[in-house]
Amino acid sequence: MVPIQMVDLKRQYLKIKPQVDQAILEVLENTAFINGKPVQQFSAALQQYLDIKHVIPCANGTDALQIAMMALDLQPGDEVITPSFTFIATAEVIALLRLKPIFVDVDPKTFCLDPVAVEKAITPRTKAIVPVHLYGHSADMEPIMAIAAKHNITVIEDNAQAIGGTYTFKDGTKKKTGAIGHIGCTSFFPSKNLGGYGDGGALFTNDDALAAKIRMVANHGQSARYYHDVVGVNSRLDTLQAVILNIKLPLLDEYIHARRRVAAAYNEAFSVHPEFTVPYEAPYSYHVYHQYTLQLNGIDRDALIAHLQQQQVPAMIYYPVPAHRQKMFAAFGGASFDLPATDALTHQVVSLPIHTEMDKEQLAHIIKAVKSFLQ
Repeated sequence: MVPIQMVDLKRQYLKIKPQVDQAILEVLENTAFINGKPVQQFSAALQQYLDIKHVIPCANGTDALQIAMMALDLQPGDEVITPSFTFIATAEVIALLRLKPIFVDVDPKTFCLDPVAVEKAITPRTKAIVPVHLYGHSADMEPIMAIAAKHNITVIEDNAQAIGGTYTFKDGTKKKTGAIGHIGCTSFFPSKNLGGYGDGGALFTNDDALAAKIRMVANHGQSARYYHDVVGVNSRLDTLQAVILNIKLPLLDEYIHARRRVAAAYNEAFSVHPEFTVPYEAPYSYHVYHQYTLQLNGIDRDALIAHLQQQQVPAMIYYPVPAHRQKMFAAFGGASFDLPATDALTHQVVSLPIHTEMDKEQLAHIIKAVKSFLQ
C-alpha cells in the first residue's frame, strides 16, 4: 500500500506532470516571471468559473484578507466580526491593521459563523463581517448578507478552504462561495483544493470601484506607474504559480468529486457509531471537503491519534486553540468572549486524511484503523 498522507501532492502532480513541466519550462524560456500573460489568463478563467466580474490575484491568502480590509478604508478601532474557530490568519490581519476583532461563536453542526450570534455582536463601530467557509462547508450566507445590508456592513468571505463550493439560496439560486459577499478571498497554498506549488491568493468582487481600489492597494497604492495614491502593499501571483493553477482549475470539480467520494465512504463507515459525529452538510451547502473532520463523543482524542499513528494513519487537529484564547489577542480581551460552541469543538474535532488520490486500499485501511480503536 502507498503510504497514507493527509494530502498526497506528489501523486496528484504525477498525473499532470507533462503539462506542468512543459508550462514551467515555457515560463523559464520566456522569462516573464512577474505579471506574465498566464496570470491574466488565470484571472479570466477563474472569473468565468466563479461567475464574477473581477478576480485580482495576489501573493497569498493572508495578503488577500489584508488587502480587502485596506481597500475598505477601515480606521483603527473599527470592529470586524469574525469566528474564533478558524486558522489564525483570518483574525491576525484585523489586529495587524489596528482594527478590533469581535469574535463570534459558530454553529456547532456546520462549524461556521452563527448568523444569530453575528447580529447580536453588531455595534455602531462594526464595519465588516468575515465569515469563514470552514473545512469546505459554506457559512450560511443568505442571513449574513441580509444582516449586513440592514446595518450597512461589508462582508468579506474567507473562502480559502472552500473554493469550488456552492451556496443555494432559499429561492433556489446558486452561487459559488467567495462570490456572494462584497469581497471574496482565497488561498492557493499547495494543500488547498485548488493549490499551486508555492504561495498564492486572490480576491473576488463584482464591484468595479472596489476592484480598482483592490488592484491599487495590491500594487503599492499605484493608480499609474510611479503615482501612488494610497498606502499599499506589494502582493502578486507569480507567473510560475499561474501556469500551474491554469492547469489545475479545469480539474477542480473532478478533484472535489474525488474528495466527496472519500467523505461518503467515511460517513457510511462512521455514522453508525455514536462515538463519532460525521460532518454535517446543510441543505444550502455543497461541501467540498477541504478537511474531513469528525466530532468525538466521549473518546480520548490523543489516544485515538496515537492509535492511528501506530497504524500509519496520520490525523490532525484543526484547530486546538481558538483565536480568542491565543496570547496574541489578549490585548483585545480575547478570553472574555463567551464562545461555548467554539471552545467545545476545539476539544472534540479530529481530521482524517482526505485528498484526490486516495485509493480503495488506503481508504479501507483508514476506516479499519479508526474502527479498531473502538474495540
